[in-house]
Amino acid sequence: MASYKDPTDYITHHLTNLQVKVSDGWMINVDTIVNSFLLGCLTFGILWLVARRMTSGVPGRLQAAIELLIEFINGQVKEVYHGKSTLVTPIAITVFMWVLVMNSVKLIPIEPLAWVTHLFAPYWRPVPTTDLNTTAALSLSVIMLVVVFSIRAKGIGGYIHELFCTPFGANPLLWPFNFAFQLIELISKPLSLALRLYGNMFAGEVIFLLIGMLGAVGVGGVLVAGLLHAGWAIFHILVVALQAFIFMMLTVVYLSMAEEHH
Repeated sequence: MASYKDPTDYITHHLTNLQVKVSDGWMINVDTIVNSFLLGCLTFGILWLVARRMTSGVPGRLQAAIELLIEFINGQVKEVYHGKSTLVTPIAITVFMWVLVMNSVKLIPIEPLAWVTHLFAPYWRPVPTTDLNTTAALSLSVIMLVVVFSIRAKGIGGYIHELFCTPFGANPLLWPFNFAFQLIELISKPLSLALRLYGNMFAGEVIFLLIGMLGAVGVGGVLVAGLLHAGWAIFHILVVALQAFIFMMLTVVYLSMAEEHH
């Protein structure tokens, strides 16, 4: 805390992205992209290794845990999704695992992590899902899949017919109202996905930062901060997993709704 002017400077510093200017009005959050890519590689690298070493006999602990997780997700997908695509379960596993790992970085103490990142960058936000750009990109990817699944199930003509003739009817006078209604529904889906995940992760990050500021008080503050951080981290394990699960389930629900005929 000695290198920070005040608590506001401390919080602002840890919530500032390492950015590179592309053009006027366009910036790239380098830390978000790098962290998301590395965590994705780590997650699916582990899954790939487990798949390569999978045995038909008594599984190891890691293989057993992965198998239980996949069976659980597959069971949830079967309950919610009633279409014919075989891609929904892999999509659900991908979404859940990646969001879970990105969220879990939050459980690492802030200051020790900052000591490492400050060796090569003045600013570095380690949790990708505390950046709205990450959650928005994930949500837009899901909505693109929703559109693809809709066209795949209904055909381009059927999808266009649904856009202009649902829910108020096929009368040409109602086409603008139907399209506006469908557009609002389509836009609200990525907004709900992105803002829910971002809001919960960002709020949790701010609380961790507020706890971390107690370290400036002295030895007593460090001890209290350590206890509070441990308690909040234990509680946040549930939040981290729950937010990944909610994002996954909403993705499956939206894909299932995309194949429903009206």
